[in-house]
Amino acid sequence: MFGRLLPVTRNLLIANVLLFALQMLLNDADTLAVTRWLGLWPYGHNEVFDTGDGQLATLGFQPWQVVSYGFLHGSVMHIVLNMYGLYMFGSLIEGVMGARRFAIYYFVCLVAAAVAQLAVLYLFEPDRMFPTVGASGAVFGLLGAFAMLFPREKLILIPIPIGIPAWLFVTLYGVAELVFGITGTLAGVAHFAHLGGLIAGLALLWAWGVRPPPRRWQG
Repeated sequence: MFGRLLPVTRNLLIANVLLFALQMLLNDADTLAVTRWLGLWPYGHNEVFDTGDGQLATLGFQPWQVVSYGFLHGSVMHIVLNMYGLYMFGSLIEGVMGARRFAIYYFVCLVAAAVAQLAVLYLFEPDRMFPTVGASGAVFGLLGAFAMLFPREKLILIPIPIGIPAWLFVTLYGVAELVFGITGTLAGVAHFAHLGGLIAGLALLWAWGVRPPPRRWQG
């Protein structure tokens, strides 16, 4: 699982780390110097933001944000977890798919996660004005691909201390995200974006004709 980094995975890791470093350098958490442009803002609602230096900025949705948001992160722990997931699954899946198809897959999951998040906010929280950032939707897509390609490989779902098959891991994780999203548990986490990335990834694999390998029965 932990092999050498293939080109697309490596470049995605570098881009995420560089953008996060820029966020830290510009104190983005307070100034929104980067997030005001590249974070994913709710559709159909704009707001004026005081940058703190006597300047005013208009915050709102722009089309490029459905991609750019996935290269920003809200904290060190946020980027560490997402980049660990990308490192853990990225090169393995890229090696199976090839660089071109892997890049398509990654960005389809990323955009689908953004669309899911925009739709949920527009329909159910139209007055909330906050940005969505992070590669989590795409990483959930990678997790789904791993479960589809290697369904019986063992993964550990915290706090369960034993390995469980990847297909069951992803199923449980997906159900948990759905429950958390509906109930509002773990506020501040884009649960429906995660689900959007996961579902879009599985649908794309299915459209490409990818199926789980047949189970081998031992007699």
